[in-house]
Amino acid sequence: MKFPPVISPVCLVGALVDGKPNFMAIAWWTFLESRTMLVGVVSEKRHYTSKGIHETNCFSVNIPSPSMVQKTDYCGVYSGNDVDKSKVFEVCYGELKKAPMIAECHVTMECRLVRTVDFEHNEMLVGKVVGVYIEDSCMTGNNGDVTKVDPLLYEGPAMYWKLGRQVAKAYHVGRNLKSMHTPKLLKV
Repeated sequence: MKFPPVISPVCLVGALVDGKPNFMAIAWWTFLESRTMLVGVVSEKRHYTSKGIHETNCFSVNIPSPSMVQKTDYCGVYSGNDVDKSKVFEVCYGELKKAPMIAECHVTMECRLVRTVDFEHNEMLVGKVVGVYIEDSCMTGNNGDVTKVDPLLYEGPAMYWKLGRQVAKAYHVGRNLKSMHTPKLLKV
């Protein structure tokens, strides 16, 4: 079976493994809930970083920019079982003290592991976001600005991309179609 290309922002998931920071590149991740701010990261069970997440019950989600493509790819190509990735990035810590974050990423999140959803070969690591860190230079007013964050995008099976341009305002552009689908009420 051939799968269609997947396009998503890449993240670097960080964890302490045997006391050392380690990072893996992941394209299969998403926000799961907004009120309690849950994030899900899908990883193969055998990944070295996953071992650290289960050891500490903490992990980070770091959003690299296109300028970080070489280091990001390195973290996706090589396992922490084989290479020491603890010196690839400048590492910082937040409230949890066990979720290594990447200082050069414009957006980072530290998460507490709250659930693991098991699949045949993969697992979804569900984390409650306890801290979000966005560089001031990536803000417009009080909001993060995706064009300033400039996330690195992944197109499966093997290509990196930069962000394009804004197309429309979400939760707004579709309202123009409402009159086309609203039944007309008849007066009796």
